[in-house]
Amino acid sequence: MPTHANFRTETTQLPPLQQGEALVKTTYLSVDPYMRGRMSEAKSYVPPYQIDAVMGGGAVGEVLESKSDTLKPGDTVVGELGWQTHAVVSADRLHKVNTDLAPVTTALGLLGITGLTAYFGLVDICDPKPNETVVVSGAAGAVGMVVGQIAKILGCTVIGIAGSDEKVAYLQDELGFDHAINYKTTENMYKAIKQACPGGVDVYFDNVGGTISDAVLGNISDGARISICGQIALYNLTQADVGPRAQTPILIHRAMMKGFIIMDYAQRFPEGVKQLAKWYGEGRLKSEETVVDGFDKTVDAFLGLFTGANLGKQLVRV
Repeated sequence: MPTHANFRTETTQLPPLQQGEALVKTTYLSVDPYMRGRMSEAKSYVPPYQIDAVMGGGAVGEVLESKSDTLKPGDTVVGELGWQTHAVVSADRLHKVNTDLAPVTTALGLLGITGLTAYFGLVDICDPKPNETVVVSGAAGAVGMVVGQIAKILGCTVIGIAGSDEKVAYLQDELGFDHAINYKTTENMYKAIKQACPGGVDVYFDNVGGTISDAVLGNISDGARISICGQIALYNLTQADVGPRAQTPILIHRAMMKGFIIMDYAQRFPEGVKQLAKWYGEGRLKSEETVVDGFDKTVDAFLGLFTGANLGKQLVRV
């Protein structure tokens, strides 16, 4: 488990702007579970963070100065600014945010990488059909709650798994999930899922891995589709994980399990944003955020991800 001892704050002098660059003042930082994986030197789909370098991550900010033809002072932009109050960034790494479309924070959440992860991970990989049963782990997290809402829009029965009674109530009462399970107070997850999904689990969107996913895999239906988005239950383990093997239920039920990385869909981002924005504009998708105030609270916000402190997207208002 990361601690404050793994981080330090520095004040530095930014370099002068070069042609094609912009100076951006950060307004909102995104903190996300995937960042924990980049704090390890183990081989992964992205390079690990470098010691003594800025902690990377997405952010929204305001352009203060620009030497680019595409950006001007006052523009709101989103990009990989890292955990900085100000950043000098190449303009081609920034995207303007349409502040008339939705609140600016949705560029980091529902209408950004978070929403796109939910959209393509569910719709493209799992192809849910009306009346099918969809189970989402980490359902009260940023990606999970969007997955569940999209599944409801597509006519599915949706079961969410979360870590508190308050989150369970939110999923059911505010987002319209058909049922939600508090894994922290449920003694037998296998039985709880079986009871909630008497016809089996047709689609499983996996954000957590571990024993929760073991319980879901024991309840999949014939032809089930499983999308592997995250494994947050395993990120801080100090030794190799050992558990039931997935191959047997996948074979018996002729199921499909696929991992994905959202940047694989980069060429299709406009398609995803267009659909998400349409649903949002129609009032069919809700955006929920947990916002921590103060740049000095960034590490606290990040560590809170691993104890379930957030409901929806975790942001820091700089």
